[in-house]
Amino acid sequence: MIGRLNHIAIVVADLDAATARWRDVLGASVSAPQALPEHGVTVVFVDSGNSKIELLEPLGDDSPIGKFLERNPDGGMHHMCFEVDDIIAARDQLLAEGARVLGSGEPKIGAHNKPVLFLHPKDFNGTLIELEQA
Repeated sequence: MIGRLNHIAIVVADLDAATARWRDVLGASVSAPQALPEHGVTVVFVDSGNSKIELLEPLGDDSPIGKFLERNPDGGMHHMCFEVDDIIAARDQLLAEGARVLGSGEPKIGAHNKPVLFLHPKDFNGTLIELEQA
């Protein structure tokens, strides 16, 4: 079902500082910041050649990653995103197998302007999984 690893997301407290570190210290190619109000985050993508690193900063007081930063003030890995050929078929198969889809269960448009869903971390060894339509 899952395809290519699209990205690994890391929550950061200061997106500008994190972007500079990845760009200036590691020499990475980094995208411009993109605000995603529907998801409560601002993101930057670091191109690693074969995949991406997504740096996430809270957008607004009710950001879903705000609590993550309260527990982890230095930030840290938040989720892994895999591509799927058919997000609705993947969702239906996962639900039939007992996996939990977060939110309403309906895909939202993600940072790449493609439908995404998130799977409960307790169903995947403590790791939040994002599925993105390929």
